[in-house]
Amino acid sequence: LSASGRWPGSLPDRRPFRCPHHSTTHAGLVGGGNPLAAGEITLAHHGVLFLDELPEFRREVLEALRLPLEAGEICLSRAGRQARLPARFQLVTAMNPCPCGYHGHPRIPCSCAPQIIRRYRQRISGPLLDRIDLRLEIPPTSLEALAPRESADDSADQPRARDLLRTVKCALRQRAGRGQDEPNARLLGGDLDRVCPLRGEGRSLLARAVERRGLSARAVQSLRRVARTLADLKGQERVTCGHLAGALALRAPIE
Repeated sequence: LSASGRWPGSLPDRRPFRCPHHSTTHAGLVGGGNPLAAGEITLAHHGVLFLDELPEFRREVLEALRLPLEAGEICLSRAGRQARLPARFQLVTAMNPCPCGYHGHPRIPCSCAPQIIRRYRQRISGPLLDRIDLRLEIPPTSLEALAPRESADDSADQPRARDLLRTVKCALRQRAGRGQDEPNARLLGGDLDRVCPLRGEGRSLLARAVERRGLSARAVQSLRRVARTLADLKGQERVTCGHLAGALALRAPIE
């Protein structure tokens, strides 16, 4: 924010949250222009970049996310000038199951033809999807979940407090318990082999998933990182077949 001239004047008390409209240009998302300016991925550094209505973004704009998602930075070259800007953000996206929004709805029929649904979902490339570790299809939400009844005590906040505590313990276990320099999401190569070795039933399960789903090498490594995190959330040192199965369940295919 300071590099872009948007520093609020005092130390921030929260991480950035950026939610650009789907009409955002390539330069608006990754940076560029004249004079050279930071894009949304840099403004979201160490925070969240939320892309709603993901298939509505232009293809070339979405494809520009691929390298920054892995490298954590973006190198811009414009008219003889170069700038290397930080872009270590958490990507969160949302989309409808189809253009009408009712594909798979338990009560309202979908009005989209199969080829229209397929074309809509194919706006998001396989390489970009590979870089999204968690993919979930969310069923329609009930009124009780959207607006729970008022409670006289703070019992409704207790599950949230427990989840927060589990998350903090998970992060401490990743960094201190195993002496990791990086969180699970950034583990590669030998470090990943050390904290999430593939053995026995877990290896067989992953081999079957690779064959049936046609998973790429990047997807396999992503599943291992998610499985390692699921084990950490449960306070378990060893990654089991159950953790790998949970990671697969959290990676719903988008066809």
